[in-house]
Amino acid sequence: MNEYMKKLGVTLLSLICWGLPLSAQDGLIDKVVAVVGGEMILLSDIESEVLMMRVQGVVSDKNLKCEVFENLLLQKLLLAQARLDSLKADDSMVDGQLEQQFRMILTQLGGEKATEAYFKKPMFKLKQDWRELTRERILTQLMQQKLMKDVSIAPSEVEHFYKKISKDSLPIIPDQYVIRQIVIHPPANDARFEAKEQLLALRERIINGERFTTLAVMYSEDPESAKRGGELGLQSAEIYLPAFADAALSLKPGQVSQIVETEYGYHIIQLISKEGNDMFNARHILLRPKFTSDARQTAFVRLDSIVDLIRLDSISFENAALRFSTDNKSNLNGGIVVNERTMTSRFDKDQLEPVDYMVLRNMQVGEISHSYEAMDDKRNTIYKIIKLESLIPSHTANIKDDYNIVQSMAKQKRQMDNFNKWVEKKQAYTYIRIDPLYSNCNFGRKGWIK
Repeated sequence: MNEYMKKLGVTLLSLICWGLPLSAQDGLIDKVVAVVGGEMILLSDIESEVLMMRVQGVVSDKNLKCEVFENLLLQKLLLAQARLDSLKADDSMVDGQLEQQFRMILTQLGGEKATEAYFKKPMFKLKQDWRELTRERILTQLMQQKLMKDVSIAPSEVEHFYKKISKDSLPIIPDQYVIRQIVIHPPANDARFEAKEQLLALRERIINGERFTTLAVMYSEDPESAKRGGELGLQSAEIYLPAFADAALSLKPGQVSQIVETEYGYHIIQLISKEGNDMFNARHILLRPKFTSDARQTAFVRLDSIVDLIRLDSISFENAALRFSTDNKSNLNGGIVVNERTMTSRFDKDQLEPVDYMVLRNMQVGEISHSYEAMDDKRNTIYKIIKLESLIPSHTANIKDDYNIVQSMAKQKRQMDNFNKWVEKKQAYTYIRIDPLYSNCNFGRKGWIK
């Protein structure tokens, strides 16, 4: 079949479908509001997507339905090309994304019954509808990635981009700190024993009739949940550490767990409710080991002696970190702390722990701090000293100091330029028909209305 006959076939199919009301599952009449190539957009597709966006808290200062509609037009354009290119979305990928989406919506709306009421459909119908939409969304993402992945940019092009771009369009880089640290984790055996003993006593009080919620408010060291009597809310088990989730899911409603140890400390858990295989709402009380004044003093003395050795040039800070620091993430790097958000050694003020910034803010480059108490990334108590390795003052991003940022901006612009050209070209020779109901939308792209 030649290309002309293929296009004619698509057009005839579109005309046959155009304007015909479709029977919906809930007895309402659905309607085709657009055809892009051989792909249809239904009125129910738009309504469902708008509901989904509102669940996620999306707001718009424009017409939300028109924005959703244009996004669907673009998706269908990409989907048509994905089918022509024989791209595939395997079932495991579809199932994974669909399950993730359902967990998020169930969590935000408060369970299956609330979700059914919000979308006015039973769960089995929602899963049927969303399964194919999820497959289509994955195919459009794969197609977009295919169109944008082969973009490379030479250093000369980065320089050209930097010279042409308005300096007002470049980001302001705030003050950035590069720090080294030496960390001491205090011996925790006695403190752990005391935390467990206290938690066992609290569990005994609950078993004997005291309210879990009251004790959580009084004793739990998870401040956010403690305000709610320890309640965590209906959540997917996936968001919790395995030991915590497994313990909670093994309980019956109202039952209280034994002590559960995680990297955040020690918990007792009371199950409130469970939905399906991995959604649950629970309360917990968290206690962390508390160190005696003797343990703190021992850590401070140890750190102060290390500082004395460094200042006497008996050992460098880097070698001292390798030799004495108990932080396995930084000791092998000479104490250099890595920013896990950016995977660089630079920290903005807002990316530092408040206690670290309070120490750093008055330090000079090369200076070593006094010893102080802090928290590691698991909120466990540690004792540390830091060295301000360098301070990069606030500045407008430039190609000398921030080449990676400028390079990324230049590459993104090239990718978007190429993608927009593809969309314009594809719009020109693809059959597109839009119902008058949406023909007055103020589209962000030209080429939809022919």
